[in-house]
Amino acid sequence: MNYYSLNYNSSLVGFLGAVRKGLAPDRGLYFPEKIPLLSEDFINNITNFSNHELALNVINPFVQNDIPKERLKSIVEETLNFDFPIIPISDSIASLELFHGPTLAFKDVGARFMARCLAYAHEVREQKKLTILVATSGDTGGAVADGFFKVEGIDVVILYPKGKVSEVQKKQLTTLGENITALEIDGTFDECQNMVKSVFIDPEITKNITLTSANSINIARWLAQMFYYFIAYKNRPNPRKELIVSVPSGNFGNLCAGLVAHKMGLPIKHFIACTNINDTVPRYLDSGNYEPKKSISTISNAMDVGDPSNFIRIQKLFNNDFQKLKKEISGYAFSDPQTRKAIKEIHTKSKYIADPHGALSYLGLKTYLEGLEKDTAQGIFFETAHPIKFAPTVEATLKLKIDPPKQIEKVLDKPSLSIPISDYKSLKDFFLAR
Repeated sequence: MNYYSLNYNSSLVGFLGAVRKGLAPDRGLYFPEKIPLLSEDFINNITNFSNHELALNVINPFVQNDIPKERLKSIVEETLNFDFPIIPISDSIASLELFHGPTLAFKDVGARFMARCLAYAHEVREQKKLTILVATSGDTGGAVADGFFKVEGIDVVILYPKGKVSEVQKKQLTTLGENITALEIDGTFDECQNMVKSVFIDPEITKNITLTSANSINIARWLAQMFYYFIAYKNRPNPRKELIVSVPSGNFGNLCAGLVAHKMGLPIKHFIACTNINDTVPRYLDSGNYEPKKSISTISNAMDVGDPSNFIRIQKLFNNDFQKLKKEISGYAFSDPQTRKAIKEIHTKSKYIADPHGALSYLGLKTYLEGLEKDTAQGIFFETAHPIKFAPTVEATLKLKIDPPKQIEKVLDKPSLSIPISDYKSLKDFFLAR
């Protein structure tokens, strides 16, 4: 399997080459030359496979000989070493919990998978030290920091927007030290992301430092997210009904991975992209015009993205055919007051405590199902982060106290270690000093 740049001005690379580079030299995102098809027999017998077996069968065609199958099997087993329970909310709606990993966020899967792939690459190729450079709107930073902590031959630099991540998220990405450095940017997530892209094409930096990204633009982070959709399909509560999946969407890597799974043959009937008021994609689905705008801060901060990087991959999956894309995806955007109302509604119905991101995807799913003529669908919304990460919002909304899980207790009392960065010049000076 080879990967090419969606800017079409870089050479083909293999899986590990694309993982190490992160972004192509022409600043384009890498994309597989083809989407492999899974056999009908595999899909029809999906309940016979463990999560590890499912994931190995799904990812192996994208990796092929770059990682021996036995080592890839170990990587998958180490990546998926926690549960993905499905919790019923109503007869037609359930939550797939993706937050049972070490940093209580769905991004643990992609970060752990990528870290282990890069560790293997470093072992066999004995290349010089690699620096992971990543921007975070909240959960990516913590997941990447944990996934790469003390990994030999790898340094991690995380950019996060000042005052725009939750206190728990900030603790998770700023308290580790060692090979993890956190940079606090005076700006928005989109500005952090643009700084990262600028570093990658700055020859004064790249001539001395080997860089890659751990955002969902990296194929290892992006493709590993397919695992959720196969797990959701295998364990869906109503197998006789068509499956609808609702995804809280910021940079759109998660939804894009689901669409790859669908292209491989996974029979998901429809996808719902839910955003907060950073509604670039829902507006596109309404009008056909892609018009990014500056991101706005909300209580669902991991989705505060005005120009999602992965949407170009989604367009490519449909060969830029708007009508085909619109047939497979519906888009909804909701405000903070609507999000708080949904948190209350979910708790009233089922005593389930949702975080703001999960509440948004519940709202989109509920809206879509109410528009169907018949009760023929099973809806699953992705709950992408533990509500403790947004405790001030959730506790104030529900008038209750959330008990902190053990993963959080160990970081709450640690001091934050971060370096303030005001603009690109100061970021460049930071790298040149290294």
